[in-house]
Amino acid sequence: MRRIVVMGTSGSGKSTLARQISHQLDIPHIELDAIHHQPNWTPMAAPEFQAAVAERIAGDAWVVDGNYRGKLGDLVWRRADTVAWFDLPRSLVMRQIVGRTVGRALTGRELWNGNRERWREMVSLDPARSVIMWAWTTHAKNRANYLAAQNDPAFRNLTFVRLGSHREAAAFLDGLTNAPPPT
Repeated sequence: MRRIVVMGTSGSGKSTLARQISHQLDIPHIELDAIHHQPNWTPMAAPEFQAAVAERIAGDAWVVDGNYRGKLGDLVWRRADTVAWFDLPRSLVMRQIVGRTVGRALTGRELWNGNRERWREMVSLDPARSVIMWAWTTHAKNRANYLAAQNDPAFRNLTFVRLGSHREAAAFLDGLTNAPPPT
């Protein structure tokens, strides 16, 4: 495993897991949200986003986290060798994302490019404004999409690792080794 994609519903812990993989394997971590969300939460246009991501995944080893297949197509998956799918139950994802979002709103912590989570967006019922509602409304759809991708012959070159709990994620991390790239 040298080119790893970490997928999962918003709030599942993708970025944390990807950072841990990056540290464990001593490979670059590429956080798609940090590229995509420009100042004032303005989304990067698809062509620029694709070019920025393509540049970052040109190397031989990396871990990418994010759910942007709609905007990126299979750009990242074509270069990957492994997809680690953080498939936590919706109830756990919701507890995690509410706690994370409230904590960020309380502290005013900057995420990317000057962006911060705000109270008014957090309590919005509009999934386009509230990451909490986004996680709620996309959880089942994400699961169906990842199950379909896992069984799609177009992706038979990928190793899929489905992580259904934090315990499974910890075991996955424990099993990673920093093997030299193949020659």
